[in-house]
Amino acid sequence: MKGYLLFFYVLFFSFDVFAQDPRVSSGHIERVKSFSSAYVEARNVDIWLPEGYSRKKKYTVLYMHDGQMLYDSTTTWNKKAWEADDVAAELMKEKKVKDFIIVGIWNGGPKRHAEYFPQKPFESLPQSVQDTLYGANRSNGDGVFKGNKVQSDKYLLFLVKELKPYIDKKYSTRKDPVNTIIAGSSMGGLISMYAICEYPEVFGGAACMSTHWPGIFMMKDNPVPESFFTYLESHLPDPKTHKLYFDHGTATLDAMYPPLQIRADEIIKSKGYDASNWMTKVFPGEDHSETAWHKRLQIPLEFLLKK
Repeated sequence: MKGYLLFFYVLFFSFDVFAQDPRVSSGHIERVKSFSSAYVEARNVDIWLPEGYSRKKKYTVLYMHDGQMLYDSTTTWNKKAWEADDVAAELMKEKKVKDFIIVGIWNGGPKRHAEYFPQKPFESLPQSVQDTLYGANRSNGDGVFKGNKVQSDKYLLFLVKELKPYIDKKYSTRKDPVNTIIAGSSMGGLISMYAICEYPEVFGGAACMSTHWPGIFMMKDNPVPESFFTYLESHLPDPKTHKLYFDHGTATLDAMYPPLQIRADEIIKSKGYDASNWMTKVFPGEDHSETAWHKRLQIPLEFLLKK
């Protein structure tokens, strides 16, 4: 329990500590330091451009959360990283996917949980339940929300109204939903799901890895998952124009997810999704870590970005 809760605890404080530019083995990173926003606190954004990037070509854009954990393990709190640049470069080299860039959005430090927790499902709960959730703690006694109110609607406004226009103006991108993908793990999986539901006209695909359906860190008398499922029932985007990817392991924190993902899958299937636009996978024995997500990242990328 302590190990995977430490993942969340330390990630909150990695925002300022590991601020050096990441090193990548292919392509290069362009950092926007302290990207200013009218909706959320400023944060770094690390844009990965593939080898041979050229304004003469157009690129699909992959937006990824927890940007400080994506590229270089020497700059992360736990010395692990998605190594997303390696995976992306190899897939493009093998011509399995469209040419794309990665926009790594740093999380908001102590506000991470509040920014990534889907707001409409949360606010659908009775006020007394919301208050109880705000008082929830981790096993070490630390508050889940660290005194911050759920603000994922503002976080999504930052992505859609400020960051995407900036990226589309500065880089040679394909701007349509089919070529605008969003991805993340754990709470990042939740906010990716929420993003494609709230802005189906912006995002055409979402990769939700090790999606943290519990919302907090206990399951007994926890109303959060059902609020998410009720939201999905009425907000899933049109399967004719959107693609969804979900997965989880079975170890550490991921051990909580199997029955919840089955419930989500039932809803997704009932809304008309099939193998052409939806993938859900289980990875027995895999844990809740960047190492695990790196090992299978090529699967959602190939599914969502294939030519």
